[in-house]
Amino acid sequence: QVHLVESGGGLVQPGGSLGLSCAASGSIFSINAMGWYRQVPGKQRELVALTNSGAGTNYADSVKGRFTISRDNAMNTVYLQMNSLDPEDTAVYYCYALIHVTQREWGRYWGQGTQVTVSS
Repeated sequence: QVHLVESGGGLVQPGGSLGLSCAASGSIFSINAMGWYRQVPGKQRELVALTNSGAGTNYADSVKGRFTISRDNAMNTVYLQMNSLDPEDTAVYYCYALIHVTQREWGRYWGQGTQVTVSS
C-alpha cells in the first residue's frame, strides 16, 4: 500500500503565494516521478508541474515563472510553491507519483486533492 498525503492549500488573494506539500509513504522501493495536477469542475485534470528522477522538471506553460516544484528524496516529499497567484489558478490540486513498490512492480498514485482558491 502506498499513500500520498497532501497539505497546504486554502484561500489566497490574487497576487499572493501559497505552498503545497505531499508526502508519500508505505511500501516504496523507489519513486520515479512526483508532481502536481489540478482540476476544475467540468474540465480534465491537467498537469501543473512534474519532477522526474534524472529527467528534470516540466511545468505547464500557464505556471512557468510563477510556480516552483521541488522534491526531498530522503523524505519522499514533493513541494509546490505558488507565487503571483491568479483566479485562474483556482482548482483542486492533486499530488501524483509514479512509484516502484518492488524492482519490477510499479503504479501511479494520487493524493486526495486539496482546494486552492484565489479570490479577493
